Amino acid sequence: MHSTNYASAFIEVAEDCAVEVGTVPPERTPATVARLQYEMLAGAPYRFTSDEVVFGVHAARAGVPAAGMVAARAAFFSKGQPCLRSSPLAKAYGWGFHFDEEGRVALVASGSPRYGALAADESLARLRAMRRSRGR
Repeated sequence: MHSTNYASAFIEVAEDCAVEVGTVPPERTPATVARLQYEMLAGAPYRFTSDEVVFGVHAARAGVPAAGMVAARAAFFSKGQPCLRSSPLAKAYGWGFHFDEEGRVALVASGSPRYGALAADESLARLRAMRRSRGR
């Protein structure tokens, strides 16, 4: 089974992110990936792992019934899935992701003192979110 989890790591915003500070994604119908990820993480720092966020958003958007969650999760992770480095929160909305030593994740707004401290923390594996496009 594949995984998107990190531990003791910090994903910084993409180099070509257009915003300077963490911005809440707008509400839309149906909810966007960015909005669903934001709703999961903003009110529950260090509650979920990356796998739980990635699959939770997939399940919500695909309408996976509660009775089918276990099988759907196994099928979903039977092949590689994009990690949070590809999240629109880090690519377009100015949010970093901090993973604790147990792999649980929290949102960190770019431009905040906490973001600056985590970006400079040598004890963390630091990665950049993927760029929004190749040509920029």
